[in-house]
Amino acid sequence: MRNGHPICLWQLGAELGEGPVWHQRSNSVYFVDIKGRKIHRYSTATGEKHSWPVDGQPGFVVPLADEHFLCGMQDALYLFDPADGACRRLKEMEPGLPGNRINDGFVDPAGRLWFGTMDDSEASPTGSLYRVDDDGQPRRCDSGYVITNGPAMSPDARTLYHADTVKRLVYSFDVGQDGSLSRRRVFARLSGKGYPDGMVVDADGHLWIAVFGGARIERWSPGGSLVDVIRFQCDNITKLAFGGDDLRTVYVTTARKGLSLREREQQPLAGGLFSFRAPVSGLPQMACKAWI
Repeated sequence: MRNGHPICLWQLGAELGEGPVWHQRSNSVYFVDIKGRKIHRYSTATGEKHSWPVDGQPGFVVPLADEHFLCGMQDALYLFDPADGACRRLKEMEPGLPGNRINDGFVDPAGRLWFGTMDDSEASPTGSLYRVDDDGQPRRCDSGYVITNGPAMSPDARTLYHADTVKRLVYSFDVGQDGSLSRRRVFARLSGKGYPDGMVVDADGHLWIAVFGGARIERWSPGGSLVDVIRFQCDNITKLAFGGDDLRTVYVTTARKGLSLREREQQPLAGGLFSFRAPVSGLPQMACKAWI
């Protein structure tokens, strides 16, 4: 792999590939296909590929301290066991909003889970941003989103980034020691083609933004300046994660959703899992402490 030149590791044609996470214990990347209703695992040591079908639309998977994962799926949080693919329902979300589904999520340095909900029809601002502490109780931290995406946090855990995808904005918040959010402001306003999707922060504090419909990843400085762009061979870039022994290998999910038949023919790698080497390392993937 050359720095900044993505290659396709798995041409699986995911309809809406999302949420890659690095699982150091198994030297694997876990990710989901939301519309394909599957959880996937790619072994970086052997190249082995494995997929588990699930009953709902999985928005994310994040590791727990043991061999299990927490999965945000459609209208609830689930415990996912990769040993047999079983999903056990833990916590119902937003029962009064049947048109909503859980979307993107991540775990902060304190082990707290952050995730968003969104209108599955991508029309109404019924989505919210939630935080789950180790007591397992989701707490609404912000609302009014059509599509929520990319919770990510600065290395010092004092700034949270979150995307309002439809408005093409990335917000930043101050984070209190208890996880409370304050002082929401616009951190980045995307220009050019595409919408901000999943995000991750590197060890230098730069924010990497996957651009859905824009065939690129953008890297932004902590001060809010665009400093680098990584180009792809397909349009819909959904999220990225740093992994490998040195946390400098970037794994990227993509999607075929929204592409016409002709565009799918022109972009045969769309929906694949990609990888490239970065000049800087990422931050370690934390285990979620909720329900432990």
